[in-house]
Amino acid sequence: MKKIINPQKDNWSNILQRPTQSIESIEDTVTSIFDDIKRNGDDGVLRYSSIFDGVELTNFYVSKEEIAAAENIVSENLKEAIKNAKQNIEKFHSTQKTSKVVVETVEGVTCWQEKRPIQKVGLYIPGGTAPLFSSVLMLAIPAQIAGCKEIILVTPPNKRGEINPAILYTANLCGITKIIKVGGIQAIASLTFGTETIPKVYKIFGPGNQYVTVAKQLATKFGVAIDMPAGPSELLVVADESANASFVASDLLSQAEHGVDSQVMLVSTSLQKLEEVEQEIAKQLQKLARKNIAEKAIENSKLLFVETKEIALELINEYGPEHFIICTNNNDFYIEGVQNAGSVFIGNYTPESAGDYASGTNHTLPTNGYAKAYSGVNLDSFLKAITFQKISEKGIQNIGNTIELMAEAEGLDAHKNAVTLRLNSLK
Repeated sequence: MKKIINPQKDNWSNILQRPTQSIESIEDTVTSIFDDIKRNGDDGVLRYSSIFDGVELTNFYVSKEEIAAAENIVSENLKEAIKNAKQNIEKFHSTQKTSKVVVETVEGVTCWQEKRPIQKVGLYIPGGTAPLFSSVLMLAIPAQIAGCKEIILVTPPNKRGEINPAILYTANLCGITKIIKVGGIQAIASLTFGTETIPKVYKIFGPGNQYVTVAKQLATKFGVAIDMPAGPSELLVVADESANASFVASDLLSQAEHGVDSQVMLVSTSLQKLEEVEQEIAKQLQKLARKNIAEKAIENSKLLFVETKEIALELINEYGPEHFIICTNNNDFYIEGVQNAGSVFIGNYTPESAGDYASGTNHTLPTNGYAKAYSGVNLDSFLKAITFQKISEKGIQNIGNTIELMAEAEGLDAHKNAVTLRLNSLK
């Protein structure tokens, strides 16, 4: 990791830059695949699955037999762990339900808001080098709690056309009945346009690589909503002399092993702690099965020393990390001051991987600085807030003149007339 001491503020934007490709560099590829699938439907999806995943599919859908077989493959210990995580995630997301909000703004004018589920949603579950069955829990559970009518899960198969059994087991446990063996750009395109066999959805959820991220962004041009721009994983840890260096190193490596384009950052007010963490990373890295991936991510990563906690907090808010771990003598300072972060982990005994799997919070979070404007996935992500209003005769008399004056000032005569007719009928 590159070590930087007291970075100058006018150079922060360069220092905090993510190791992501520009959208322009891959947008042409994504656009051409979208155009092809829009025209050719299933044939296009099959072709790109062959090109990118090396698989020749005859049927997109996972069968009941495949789900039953997966249940027999997954160990009992892992099943129990998944059930425990499911329980915690359900508990946390269920508390996010809100009741109808009703107010009489003026006598005779009643306004209220009710939430309704998004009817058709698509859940993208990465496969590849790390099949994220945990993402099934994070997306399917709030979708079910929200009451989404149609939930489509897409995930890339291996070269034999098989889906990781843990993904199938978890999806079935969460009540997902439509599981489609398609990944990458072609999966997002098929959910965007619909094909002969794959349904079109109203909103697409889920993390993915940079191609999937750009594909999701392109989907919005065709009237499909997305959860957020969620690309390669990232983590920032703030630590002072009180932090446990081995814990900090393990957290940094836990994100670095996600992918070669991941990024991890350590911000510290202690030079000694920077050096201790650096040594621990070198030691722990040697024992990782995904050492080669983590090493490449480490090349994109930095150790930053700053003089004060105030400078550290300002730098952290400028970065807007997806995951933010606080291990200091004054955690409250950072808890109260953080403005831009996807999810925050507090104290030496709160590893980021707890949020990835089982604490209850959602791990589908904004990356690449989008935490400055986006929330992570939550129950509201699967709901729409619809406003209602009901005005009585007394109500229209109370606000009618206000509406008339405002409409007239804007030169919208029909708007004014819609009120005037009603007021005249009450004279």
